[in-house]
Amino acid sequence: MAHLILVRHGQSEWNQQKRFTGWVDVDLTGKGKLEACKAGELIKKQNIKIDYFFSSFQLRSINTLKLILNTLRVKKDTIKAWQLNERNYGELTGLNKDEMKKKYGEKKIFELRRSWNIRPKPLKKNNPYHPSNIKIYKNIPTKNIPDTESLSDTYDRVISYYKRNIEIKIIKKKNVLISAHGNSLRALCKYLFKLDEKKISLLEIPTGNPLFININSNKISECKYLDRNRAKDLLIF
Repeated sequence: MAHLILVRHGQSEWNQQKRFTGWVDVDLTGKGKLEACKAGELIKKQNIKIDYFFSSFQLRSINTLKLILNTLRVKKDTIKAWQLNERNYGELTGLNKDEMKKKYGEKKIFELRRSWNIRPKPLKKNNPYHPSNIKIYKNIPTKNIPDTESLSDTYDRVISYYKRNIEIKIIKKKNVLISAHGNSLRALCKYLFKLDEKKISLLEIPTGNPLFININSNKISECKYLDRNRAKDLLIF
């Protein structure tokens, strides 16, 4: 049996401000750091050896993983992958979600956030929030840097990377922890639990609450949030 642990980063500065963040590189809030440390404590109680640690390229994901490792008292190399980044929200990037709901209506904003195939309008390349203007992405080929993404686009890049680099480790019964984002983990859950497009639009993933998944003979035998008080409806079991 193998264990897969999925952790959405702790609360970020733009989570707190209710802004569309996407590929912008913002850090954790004080609350987010505490969530990451608590995630580490909850994982530690499972008393398992984790063989591989993955994060996205983004600071909030990287620092969540660092705090988890510190709490576990583990010193191990981590693997950073831009393919595990949050969805790119296009021209919505940096805007306040509540203000956008007032301007366009809740239905329209929900559609832009959660519909499977609809992309927000592209973010202009001269915008400082465009990934091509953010230092951490300077070594990523330009063709791989999106101006905007739908959930379907995010799914394609996340699952392609997962199949090539992570799934094979789980098949070999290695334990894996992934620190990533709401939409990249939503994509993984769609794949792992075979969720349809309607269910995936309703799936909510709490910050800093490890989703602990047992995989036996390439099939999921159990999954649970380790912080039961902050658990969301998985829409799975």
